[in-house]
Amino acid sequence: MEPGSLLTRRAMLAVTGMAGLTALTGSAASAAAVQPTEKRPRIACLVSYWGATRSHADWIITKLLDGYWWQGAHTGSRVEVVSVYIHQFAESGLGQKICKSKNIPIFNTVGEAVTLGGKELAVDGVVIVAEHGEYPTNLKGQWLLPRWWIYQQVIRVFEQSKRSVPIFNDKHLSYSWDEAKWMFDKSRELKFPLTGGSSIPTYFRKPEVELDIDTPIKASVVVGGAPDEGALFHCVDVLQAFVERRRGGETGVKSVQSIRGAETWKWTERNPWAGKLLEAVRISFDLKPGHFQDITKPNVCIVEYNDGTKAAVYSGQGVGWTYAGEIEGRKDPEIISMLGWPGPFAQYHASNSQPHWITEMMVSGKEPFNAERLLLSTGIVAYTMESNWENGRYAEMGRRIETPFMNMTYRSTRGPQFSSGERPPDTPYIRGFAQ
Repeated sequence: MEPGSLLTRRAMLAVTGMAGLTALTGSAASAAAVQPTEKRPRIACLVSYWGATRSHADWIITKLLDGYWWQGAHTGSRVEVVSVYIHQFAESGLGQKICKSKNIPIFNTVGEAVTLGGKELAVDGVVIVAEHGEYPTNLKGQWLLPRWWIYQQVIRVFEQSKRSVPIFNDKHLSYSWDEAKWMFDKSRELKFPLTGGSSIPTYFRKPEVELDIDTPIKASVVVGGAPDEGALFHCVDVLQAFVERRRGGETGVKSVQSIRGAETWKWTERNPWAGKLLEAVRISFDLKPGHFQDITKPNVCIVEYNDGTKAAVYSGQGVGWTYAGEIEGRKDPEIISMLGWPGPFAQYHASNSQPHWITEMMVSGKEPFNAERLLLSTGIVAYTMESNWENGRYAEMGRRIETPFMNMTYRSTRGPQFSSGERPPDTPYIRGFAQ
C-alpha cells in the first residue's frame, strides 16, 4: 500500500529552502503532502505518559500529527488527531505543550476523549500508547502498564454506542494473557480492526528481503537485546513476523520455556539446531568465537509450535535484531537483520514505518497484518515471564509451559512491510513551538 502523496527529500528542501525537512510548518506540510480530497480519519490518542522525547507517545503521536518518513521520502499526515487522554498528566509536560501548540484538547477521562465530551463514540480510530511512565514491576519482571485498563474503557464506549472503530495498541496487548485474550476477543466480537506490536519488524532490513509465503521453515532463531520483558517483546514480535509465513501458515504455539544464566548454554548444546543458527549469525557478523556466550546475563526463550516448528530467542548484543532460519532444501540459513538503534532520536527511525501502517489501517479499515500474530507474541512473552517462577520460587531452568489455548491458526497474505530507501536526515523535529 502506497501513501497518497510522497515528497522526496530534495522536494521538501526546495519548498522550505532549509537544510532540514522538518522545518516545514504544519500548514506547508499539509498543503504539500496531503491530498485535499481525502477525508482524514479523526483519531483519539490515549497515552500513559508523554513527558520525554524518547517516550513512545512522542515517537508515535508526533508522526500522526506532522507526517512521517516512509520509503525514502516524507509524507504528510493522513489522519487528524482530535483528542488526547494522558493517564500520568502531571508528569507529561511535553504532551501538554504539544497539544496546546496544536490546539488539541486533552480530556480528563478515556471516555471523554473518544466521545469528544459527548455521550456517543465521536472518532474514527483510537491509538493507545501505554508504554512509559511511573508504573510498578512485579516479581516476575512484568511492567504493570495500563494497556488493558485504557482499552476496556474504549470498549465500554463501543458497546454503548453500538459501533466500533479501529484500535492500535502499542507493543504487546498486556502483561497478562487473560487480559490480552479478552482484548483480542472483543475485537472479533465487535468486528473492529486491531493492530499493534513492535516497530522493529517494519524497520530497515539487511538484506531488504521478505520471506515468501509458504517458505518451508524448519527452525528459527532471533538474536537481539532481551534483558527484560519489554525488550524481549521486540525480539518475539520479530520472530512471529517471520515464522507466520512458513509452509501451511500459523498453527499456534504448543509450549513456551525460559532458561536463564549458564543453563542457557547447556540447553543450546543439547539442541544443535539452535546452536547452528546462532553460530551462523555470529559468522555473518564476523564476531569472535564465543561472542554471544560472553554476555553477562544470558537467556533464551524457547517456542514450540503445534506443527513441530522450533524457535528460540537469544539475548545478545552486536547484531541489532537478527533472524536466522533453517529452511528445507537450503544449505545455508536465511539471515535477515534489522540493524542499528531506532535513531537518530531527532527523527525516531523505527517509529516512522509504524505510524505508516497505523495510518493505513485507519484509512482502509483493514488490519495491516493478522491480529492473531499480536496475540501470539503477547502470549509467548507473558508465559516466558511465568516460566522461571512456580509456587513463589525462582529457577534459572524455567519450566516448560504447555499452551493449548494459544492455538490460533491463520495464513498470512500480507506483502513486505519494512522501511527501505534513504533514511531520514538527522535534523530536529519541529513540534509546533520553539525548542
